[in-house]
Amino acid sequence: MPSPATRLSSYPPLNVQVHTPRLSLLGATDELLERLVPTVRRGVATAPPWPFDDPMSLYKDSPEREWSWLRAVWAGRGRVTDSFWRLYFVVVVDGEPVGMQDLVGTDFASFGTVHTFSWLDPDLRGRGLGKEMRQAVLQLAFDGIGARYAGSDAFFDNHASNRVSQALGYERNGNDWDTRRGEPAEIHRWRLTREQWSKNRRDDIELVGVAECLPVLGIHPSA
Repeated sequence: MPSPATRLSSYPPLNVQVHTPRLSLLGATDELLERLVPTVRRGVATAPPWPFDDPMSLYKDSPEREWSWLRAVWAGRGRVTDSFWRLYFVVVVDGEPVGMQDLVGTDFASFGTVHTFSWLDPDLRGRGLGKEMRQAVLQLAFDGIGARYAGSDAFFDNHASNRVSQALGYERNGNDWDTRRGEPAEIHRWRLTREQWSKNRRDDIELVGVAECLPVLGIHPSA
């Protein structure tokens, strides 16, 4: 997929892009976030089973929902240390922003482990885009950043997320509990190793701007 024409930012994480034949993950600039606001305003999680754990701005009423969501992304973009970072990507399909895909690293230098988080416009669910988004960000994690493991968590009744993890070779890694909208619910934990990912590694995913981003995250491959 050709890279969309974008103006480069002085901040390398905002220049990272991942392209597959079906979609692109683009660094979450303010311009792209503004284009996603109408989707957030309509509602991303509008009926049970609720997919997100607490606290979650997407459960709030509009317009507090949009304000809290934007504040959370802005705060997360600014919280970057060697021990914690979160890369925010806007998912773009046919030139239109349709969701978000995040990649989170905690003590990455020590453990080489990342976790993913995503949401998609409800009108586009059920078309395989969730799986494609996960494959794109895993390519970034393993091939671009050098991760050794990728984790994913989903509530027991979030069947779409659990099916994606299973289809991509993750193995169950125990259960846990969390709350959603104040009510407790069981979480399924999943784990994917580099070796498992390599078995189904795709050769049609393009990474852009990764090398320039690594020092910002405290990652030094030459070391």
